[in-house]
Amino acid sequence: MSGKIVDIKQLRHVSPLLRHSTRIEQIHKGYSSDKKYIVYDGYGRPQCILRSYSIDQDANKRLEYNGLQTMAQHDVKCSRPLEIGVLPEYGIGYMIVSYIEGNDAAEELPLLTDQEQFDIGVQAGKELRKIHQAGCPEPMPSWHDRMLTKHRNYRTAYAGCGVAIRNDASLLAFIDRHLDAMQDRPNLFQHDDYHVGNLIVRKGQLSGIIDFNRYEWGDPIHEFVKVGIFSAEVSVPFSVGQIQGYHNFSEPDETFWRLYALYLGMTLISSVVWILKVKPEELDIMMQKIQKVMDDHDNFASTVPKWYRQQAFI
Repeated sequence: MSGKIVDIKQLRHVSPLLRHSTRIEQIHKGYSSDKKYIVYDGYGRPQCILRSYSIDQDANKRLEYNGLQTMAQHDVKCSRPLEIGVLPEYGIGYMIVSYIEGNDAAEELPLLTDQEQFDIGVQAGKELRKIHQAGCPEPMPSWHDRMLTKHRNYRTAYAGCGVAIRNDASLLAFIDRHLDAMQDRPNLFQHDDYHVGNLIVRKGQLSGIIDFNRYEWGDPIHEFVKVGIFSAEVSVPFSVGQIQGYHNFSEPDETFWRLYALYLGMTLISSVVWILKVKPEELDIMMQKIQKVMDDHDNFASTVPKWYRQQAFI
């Protein structure tokens, strides 16, 4: 855990939920600064997920915890919040949420038929629609203003980072032409990391959604950025299913695709800056992903990606 190490015996005294646990096993996946653990009960079965973090994150984590409570009210298939607290003597906070049985969709989808992948995507789209029922409870700056500020900062950093996306002139021109499309977009609850690595599949069905620690408030269409960058790389049928399930099998309109492509393009710029700062050793991997997106959109001459237009599996 962050700060001093807290063993299972000490945690038992803090939380009744952990009283009968016998083992804590760290989860090493993901980029989060949180440390995550599977907690096992006395019978060796997964009991819950324990997250620890620096105590100075406590206020934000309580907002995240409240967000999970809101998701429970909307019957979203996700971890249920069980307990949150702090251990001042160790300088950490902790959160306990329910365990969702199954494996990452990224691991499970390639083992299934195209139709099964599509069906799970439809389920993921319907769950995402439920997530977006939650509106921002307090007034906040407009989505357009917040995103424009972020983009300008990333654009400046990108210009000076020494790495360039091939054909970035067409990408940047596309972004500039469509920035006004963000005007008057809603501030709704966003998972903000909704992709196959954060979806759990069990027995050919969507079992649940994990890792809400990056949650945000903003335009729901922004959620689909991770489809283009991550999920489509793993499973096109799933990705098509997520989009169609979200729209109740109606074809997305031009506004959806224009905003989808805008957000995706903006994310390509920020991804270069982010990877250089956080995981520079993975720059080549990220640039391959970025080039794939550029190819999917014909260097952003098209707002609809090739993998959606073709849908050869249906």
